[in-house]
Amino acid sequence: MIRVYCYAKCSTCNKALKWLDSNGIKYESLDIKAQHPDKKTVRDLNDRSGLPLKKFFNTSGKLYREMELSKRLPSMSDDEILDLLASDGMLVKRPLLVTDNVVLVGFREDAWKEALL
Repeated sequence: MIRVYCYAKCSTCNKALKWLDSNGIKYESLDIKAQHPDKKTVRDLNDRSGLPLKKFFNTSGKLYREMELSKRLPSMSDDEILDLLASDGMLVKRPLLVTDNVVLVGFREDAWKEALL
């Protein structure tokens, strides 16, 4: 099953869902604000993605800027970062695509095409 964590007001999320629809790919859309991943899930997604944990942050988001995370993250432990990501879905970069084999952060059509088609 393909799950996509999205935010309805995010144009990139809407573009990604439109791309999935136009390619006939079935998926479950999860509202990242209301159904954000918990700490255990974020850890698992991070491990499966092979990306640095900091790549899971929505660095252009209002909350990220208000919390001055660009200054704080370098001195935080992975455990503290996981707690932070699990605390509010608006901190998580989106869309977040999750399949049995792949975890992709953000929408890059070429990467999604390679993973799903």
